Amino acid sequence: MEHRGMKKWRPFATLPEQYIELKEIINKQSEVAQPILTEEQMEQINFTLIEALHSNKKVYLTYYKQGQYITETGFIQFVDSLGGLFVFIDDVFELKNKMRLSELIDVRLA
Repeated sequence: MEHRGMKKWRPFATLPEQYIELKEIINKQSEVAQPILTEEQMEQINFTLIEALHSNKKVYLTYYKQGQYITETGFIQFVDSLGGLFVFIDDVFELKNKMRLSELIDVRLA
C-alpha cells in the first residue's frame, strides 16, 4: 500500500489556470483609483521634497502604482520639477528609484 501524501488534500488543484484567473479577479477588485491632487497639495509636496533634498532628511512617500497606494521611507536625491521626475533612495534596500511627480500622493518628513 502506497501513501498518497498531499495529493489527498488537493482535489481541485488539477486546474491551475483557475487559480491564476481567480487571483487576477481578486486583485482587480482591490484596485483603487488614482486621486486627483489640488494645486495646493502639489505645491506642498514639491516644497516638502525640496526641503528634504536640501536638509537630507528621511521622508515617508506615498505613491500610486498599478491600482494600489504604496508607502516607503527613504531619502530624496534629486528633484526635477520641470521634467516632473525625482530620484528616491529607499531606506530598506538602498536602491535608487526614479519616479514621476504625478505618481506622488503624499510626502511627509520623518
